[in-house]
Amino acid sequence: MTDDNPRELVVGGRPLHERFTRQLPALVERVLVEITRRVPAYRQLPAEALAGDINQVIETTLRSFIDILRTRTLPTRADLGFLRESAARRAEEGLPIDVVLTAYHIGVQVMWDSLRPDARPEEIEDVMTVNDLALRYLEVVAPAVGAGYLDARQTMFDDDHSARHTLLSSLLSGIPAEVAAGQAGLRLPPCYLVLALAVGAHPDETGDGVDPLIAGRRKLRRVRAELDRQIRGPVLSTLTAEGGTALLPGPAPVAELTERDWAWLDRVVTGLSRAAGAEITVGAVAAEPAGVAEAAAVAGEVLVVAQRFGRPPGVHRLRDVLLEYQLSRPSPALDQLAAVLEPLSGNEELVQTLAVFLRVGGRRAAASELHVHPNTVDYRLRKIAELTGLDATSTKDIGLLKAALAARAATRR
Repeated sequence: MTDDNPRELVVGGRPLHERFTRQLPALVERVLVEITRRVPAYRQLPAEALAGDINQVIETTLRSFIDILRTRTLPTRADLGFLRESAARRAEEGLPIDVVLTAYHIGVQVMWDSLRPDARPEEIEDVMTVNDLALRYLEVVAPAVGAGYLDARQTMFDDDHSARHTLLSSLLSGIPAEVAAGQAGLRLPPCYLVLALAVGAHPDETGDGVDPLIAGRRKLRRVRAELDRQIRGPVLSTLTAEGGTALLPGPAPVAELTERDWAWLDRVVTGLSRAAGAEITVGAVAAEPAGVAEAAAVAGEVLVVAQRFGRPPGVHRLRDVLLEYQLSRPSPALDQLAAVLEPLSGNEELVQTLAVFLRVGGRRAAASELHVHPNTVDYRLRKIAELTGLDATSTKDIGLLKAALAARAATRR
């Protein structure tokens, strides 16, 4: 929008750019008063920032607008460099982007309000031109301010992400992490809850006509947002749509953790599953920062064991899968233990009945879960005893049968 010889805009009988230039100190003060009155976030800035940087930005912006009124030429991208730099500083200070943009609208509004009382009927065309220029000015200012702000935020995010990634790598590698924590601006917690997560598929990921990658990314975003919502302190993670590793800051040293803390973790994982819209299975180990590397390996193994032995979704600790975990380790006795149930091969009905009976601890409960008559359970248990020589109703044989079932599952999978 240019004009080689623009006619001066006149309001109150005087050229508007001259009027505003003369009133500039008072206008700057009024804008600063209005911004701090109407935008609480600006009231929280240090006085030296308001009197210095913010005051200077207001004056520079008003001068820029006055120049537009004089030339009727909108600023170029290069002309708005100071606005981008100012927005970047606001980003570094932590002011929200909506607050920053509001300040520019307030500045233009103050100038507009200052001229309205003096406008004469014959100057209505010039007043409308001023309104048009104000709107066009904001049209170019908003993108420039937004770009400067977002560029700074992206740089800050990249730096923060890089520092946290370095910290996570140090912890998972067993390298002393105090220096990396300091570079990330973090203090190491008393312990970490080290989680190995397996995230199931959301229905959208297998739905017809739905891009599974997009559905997976949406699920992952919800999981991360829920983690940020529930966890006090920074979460270090390497998560994908299928799962990964997460380090949650613990409230106390490992020895001082209570069942209440683990119950809290159960609730956290339940919330993550709800947010994901998918089942989540977790292997969890608590460890001091120096022990995170070893804990992560154990948590991963616990997760594998829980999945291999058909454990339900949720949080599983080593103590929850001790027998299965031990039987998943290679040993000369493993195959022989699994062979105890070899006589039942080919009759999965008997194996299932044995597993259910040992888990629920009674013939009627087993019959209910298997949807058969209790007499049928009795018959099958007698058949198992005939084939294996072990009685599932005898306390001396129950331990061996449970171990044999676990060993059978371990060797078969």
